[in-house]
Amino acid sequence: MARHARNRNKPPAILETKHATIESLDQEGRGVAHVEGKTIFIDGALPNEKVTYQSIRIKPSYEVANVVEILKQSNQRVTPKCPHFGLCGGCKLQHLDFAAQVAAKQRLLENDLWHIGQVNAENMLPPLYGPTWGYRHKARLSVKYVEKKQRVLVGFNEKATRYVADMNSCEVLVPEVSALIAPLQDMILQLSIRDKLPQIELAVGEADLEVDVETGSNYPVIVLILRIMEALNPDDEALLTAFADTHKVQIWTQTKGPDTIKPFYPLAGPALKYSLPEFDLTYPFKPNEFTQVNPHINRVMLRRAMQLLAPQENERIADFFCGIGNFTLPIARSGAQVLGLEGLANLVDRANESAALNNTEQVRFGIADLFKMTESSLAELGHFDKWLVDPPRDGAFELVKAITPETAPKLIVYVSCNPATLARDAGVLVNEKGYTLSAAGVINMFPHTAHVESIALFTLTT
Repeated sequence: MARHARNRNKPPAILETKHATIESLDQEGRGVAHVEGKTIFIDGALPNEKVTYQSIRIKPSYEVANVVEILKQSNQRVTPKCPHFGLCGGCKLQHLDFAAQVAAKQRLLENDLWHIGQVNAENMLPPLYGPTWGYRHKARLSVKYVEKKQRVLVGFNEKATRYVADMNSCEVLVPEVSALIAPLQDMILQLSIRDKLPQIELAVGEADLEVDVETGSNYPVIVLILRIMEALNPDDEALLTAFADTHKVQIWTQTKGPDTIKPFYPLAGPALKYSLPEFDLTYPFKPNEFTQVNPHINRVMLRRAMQLLAPQENERIADFFCGIGNFTLPIARSGAQVLGLEGLANLVDRANESAALNNTEQVRFGIADLFKMTESSLAELGHFDKWLVDPPRDGAFELVKAITPETAPKLIVYVSCNPATLARDAGVLVNEKGYTLSAAGVINMFPHTAHVESIALFTLTT
């Protein structure tokens, strides 16, 4: 059973224990039941299980609860691989069989499309999934110095709290990074600023590998960005330098905003990169710039997106929310004329760098606030045959609302990291703009979490 997050400020209350039969999972991976006319969200419960639970938050129409006892266990329940599951808030679904996780995400996508957007997909695509462990190449870890215990905690936050989980490994991080957690705790404890270092952001380079001459082993390029609130003294600098040499990592520091991020040691280490061999592309990136956390799934996702988009030579295609050109450059490889638009100037700079590095022609990038798109600003871009849209969690509401008969592309491939906003935008496209939702399916970018990534194909019918 999941270990419940601790409340250190209040004494434990005597809570009423009730019975429930779990019907489904919600978007946060909690079991959903209905008891006495109320919806109950029960952490740690799975569909078709009979459980007892105690509510920790009671509202007029719903309650949030924790499992007390599983009376009838689902045949899809498995033993979590990670010893920190239940306390750490990083994963929500390790207790559910992997195939069942993917199926639950597919059902959630279908439900959101109908209940939020009032649309159904003509075809549900087979789910995309890949490695189940050690897949995560980017993460932000919290750091906490516990003075009373003379310890430093490094990891994800506990479930439903801001406390840092007491952990020494992580099964979803790249193994080389998971192995760094305990040594990081020991090293930070020796720093003079151990109580002024709240966060470590990490990035792993997939493509640029170093070979250890003694062992013949390959080591990925690993960058750790330390968020430091006070200056390092000479002893601190020596500790960090030794740690970087011992563990074959690069140490960067951040003192204030993102513009203060810079290399500390080594000053000229190997660049972070990832590759798309199918399209003969390599992308350099900075450790704080957005890239997909799961490069294995990214390759599969690119393949499906290209199949759905089917770019043709001389077509004019727009890639909205293009980032560093993850989709833009593969589209350009087809011979189409591609415009990539992104709101962040540093990502546009990186996209231009990648285009030059890969000798990619027929592509250009621009900066645009796509959350403020209007009919007139969209019309100024001219007409495109097809769109690819890959927005952040807020979706692309203003963009799709701005479509007119003159600017409507014949086809839109929409990649989403939030099924609720995808469903909302799908409702606009289908019910207001004359599109059909031809296909949709999930992409399991984050195994063992409740996060749902998906892809949808819209075709113009009017």
